[in-house]
Amino acid sequence: MISYTVPCARLSITGILKNFEELGIQPGYVKGLAELNIIEPTHIQQTVIPMLMAGATDLVAQAQTGTGKTAAYGLPLLAQMDAKRDFVQGLILCPTRELAKQVAKQLLC
Repeated sequence: MISYTVPCARLSITGILKNFEELGIQPGYVKGLAELNIIEPTHIQQTVIPMLMAGATDLVAQAQTGTGKTAAYGLPLLAQMDAKRDFVQGLILCPTRELAKQVAKQLLC
């Protein structure tokens, strides 16, 4: 696996993708995002989602609180999972129980 470290504030993006469809997110997820009033991807999402949608990789991304990091890695992870397959297909590590609960709520509820 390739490992990327993405310090978001220092990364410049060429050809910015303006919406989640352009990033390759499935229509069902885009509809769910719209219901949560999440319409345009943030900088971290524009940066990270295309990398993760391109293939399996490890990623460490840094951005301020509230910038959409959970969706940045969570949407591609969910998009690549196959509910018919009965084995672990992804792993998200969180440093605290509170953050793990927050991530689970945002991605699974």
